[in-house]
Amino acid sequence: MAADPVGRQLQRARESKGLSVTAVAEQQHLRSSIIQAIEAGDYSKIDTELFLKGYVRAYARQVDLDGDALIRDLDAELAPMRRLKEEEQQAHPLVNIERRRKKKRQIAKVLLLALVLGLAGYLAFQFFAQKDDAGAPPEPATHSEQPALEQNTVDEAPAPDVSEAEGSMEPPAADPVNEVPSDTDIALPDSDTAQPDAIDVSDEAQAASDTGALPEDSARVVESTQVPADVLEPALTEPEVTQAATPSAARLEMTFSDDCWIQVSDSTGRRLVSALRRQGDSLDVSGVPPLRVVVGAMNAVESIQFQGEPLAMDSFRVVNNRSEFTLEP
Repeated sequence: MAADPVGRQLQRARESKGLSVTAVAEQQHLRSSIIQAIEAGDYSKIDTELFLKGYVRAYARQVDLDGDALIRDLDAELAPMRRLKEEEQQAHPLVNIERRRKKKRQIAKVLLLALVLGLAGYLAFQFFAQKDDAGAPPEPATHSEQPALEQNTVDEAPAPDVSEAEGSMEPPAADPVNEVPSDTDIALPDSDTAQPDAIDVSDEAQAASDTGALPEDSARVVESTQVPADVLEPALTEPEVTQAATPSAARLEMTFSDDCWIQVSDSTGRRLVSALRRQGDSLDVSGVPPLRVVVGAMNAVESIQFQGEPLAMDSFRVVNNRSEFTLEP
C-alpha cells in the first residue's frame, strides 16, 4: 500500500497535536502560506528542493514524525516531477537550437586549431629552409685557372731574333708595357705642399711643448677618448618589483543544533562551503573577506563566531527562517 503524500502526513500529525498552521509557521519562522503549500503538495512555491527538504525535516520534528522516512517518501513523490521537467527541457525547441549551436562552435574550434597548426608548420618549414640556404658555404673559386692563363701567355710570347740584333746592332724596341720610366719622367710631389697639415700640427705641438699647454683641438681629442668609469661597468641593478600584499583570510566558525543548509562565499567569488549540516556538526572555514553567508534554517544555528569573537544571533535579519548576511573584519 502506497504511503500518503508527505503533506497529508504532516497535516494529520499537526491536527492530532491540536496545532494550527499559524503556530507551526511561527515556530519555524516561516509564512503560513509555506506551511499550507507543503501540506497541499504545492512545492512550486518553495525556492529549491534543498530548502523544501529542510522545511519538511523541521516540520516533522515539531510534530514528532520520522524525518528520514518523510524525506524518502518526498523523493519518491518528486521523482515524476523531475522526469517531467527533464522531458520538457529536452522537447523545448530552444534547447535543440542551443545544442546545434554548441556543436557548430565545437567544429569551428577544431577547424581553426587545425588551420593554425598547419600554418605554424609551414612557417617553421620555410624558416629552417632559409636558414639552411643561408648557412651553406660558398663554392671556392678556382684559382688554378689564372696562373695557367698567365703561363700560356708567357709561353706564347715570341723569342727575339739574336742574329738580327747582332747584325743591326740596334737595341730592340722598348716594350711600352714593360718600359720603366726614367728618373726624370717620374714626377715627385712637392715637399712643401704634400703635407701641409703635418707641418702645421708639428709646429703647434712644438709650440705647445715649449709653453707646457696643449692646443684646444688636442684637448678636445683627449677629452673625447676618456671613457667614464660608469660606462665601463654597466648598471646591473634591476628596478625593484614590489609584490602586492595579499589580504589576510577571515575565519568563520559555526555550530548547529539541527539540520541546516549553509553556503559561504568569499570576496573573490570562491564558494567555501555549500552543504547540509546536521545536529551536532560544526563549520570552520577561512577566506578573503568579506564573507557572504546564506543560512537555510536560522533556528538550527547554535552559535556564530567571526575572527574568534561570538556574534549575537538576534542581530541578523531572518525571513522565513532564512537569513543572508555579510561578515567583514
